[in-house]
Amino acid sequence: MPRRTMIEAIREAMDVMMSRDDDVVVFGEDVGYFGGVFRASQGLQAKYGKSRCFDTPISELGIVGAAVGMAAYGLKPCVEIQFADYMYPAYDQIVSEAARLRYRSNGQFTCPVVVRMPTGGGIFGGQTHSQSPEALFTHVCGIKTVVPSNPSDAKGLLIAAIEDPDPVIFLEPKRLYNGPFDGHHDRPVTPWSKHDLGEVAEGHYTVPLGRAAIRRQGEAVTILAYGTMVHVAESAAAETGIDAEIIDLRTLLPLDLDTVEASVKKTGRCVIVHEATLTSGFGAELCALVQTRCFYHLEAPIARVAGWDTPYPHAQEWDYFPGPARVSRALAETLEA
Repeated sequence: MPRRTMIEAIREAMDVMMSRDDDVVVFGEDVGYFGGVFRASQGLQAKYGKSRCFDTPISELGIVGAAVGMAAYGLKPCVEIQFADYMYPAYDQIVSEAARLRYRSNGQFTCPVVVRMPTGGGIFGGQTHSQSPEALFTHVCGIKTVVPSNPSDAKGLLIAAIEDPDPVIFLEPKRLYNGPFDGHHDRPVTPWSKHDLGEVAEGHYTVPLGRAAIRRQGEAVTILAYGTMVHVAESAAAETGIDAEIIDLRTLLPLDLDTVEASVKKTGRCVIVHEATLTSGFGAELCALVQTRCFYHLEAPIARVAGWDTPYPHAQEWDYFPGPARVSRALAETLEA
C-alpha cells in the first residue's frame, strides 16, 4: 500500500467522499485556493469547484453556523477551524445548535456536520496555537469526538465521520501531521513513510467510530492514550522495558469501554496519558470509569500524566509537554505501588 502523511490521508478522505457524494462540501478559512494553513484541502477546489470547496470570512461562529444550516437542508459539510484554539466563538453553535438539532426536532432533522481542527502542542505555538480542548466536547450530549494517532486511522475515521448522520468533532494532532512524534524533541523525527501506520489503503474504507485499538500487547499495566500521546506511551514502554499494554482510544465519545475494561482487568494497573490540562481533562472521566468498572481488579491507584494547569507556555514547551520521562516515572510508580 502507498504511504501517506496524516495531512495527505485526511485530504484523501475528503476527496473520496466528495467524489462519492455531491452533498459533501468543504469550507473554512483559506481552505479553497490556498488549500488550508496545513494544506489538508489542497487541490480540492480545483477538482470540485468553488461551490463545493470554498473560503469563508474569518468567523468561526459563521463557519459552523452556516454548516448547521446546510446540514438541516440535506448537505454534509466538512468544515475546518484553522486551529482548535480558535473554536471558542463557534462553541455556542456546536453545543446549542449542532449537538441539539436531532433532539430538539424530535428526529425530524439531523446534523451531519464534521468540524476538523488541528489540536495539541509540540510545535512552539504558545498558548493560542497549542490547546487540547477535547474534554469540552465530550461533556456535550449529541456530538462525537475523534482523535486519530496515525494516517491510516485518520483517513478511515474521517470517512466514517463524514458518513455519520450526527455532528462529529475531528481533532487532528498537528504534531503528527508529518510523522509519529515520540516526545523526544531533540531527536530527528521519523517520517510516516518509514512507519507501518503510514500505509494508507486506496479508495473508500472506514474505521468505525467508538472502537479503540490495542497498539501494544502487555500484561503489567494498561496505558490509555490518544493522539500524540500514543507514540509517547510507546516510547516510554520501550525505554523502561515495562510490559505495558497501550490502548489507542481513537474515539473519545462514544468510548470503547469494553476494550478499556478488559485490558485493565487483565493488568490490574492503569496509567492515563493526555496532553490537555490535568484538572477536568478527559483523563478524569477515564479514571472514574476505570475505577467504577474495574475496582476489584485494581492493584494500585490509577495514575494520570497530563499537561500542567497553566496556559500552554512557549518558553517551557517541553516542561509542559507530557514526554516519555514523565510517563516512564508514572509507570514505575504504578508498578511499585
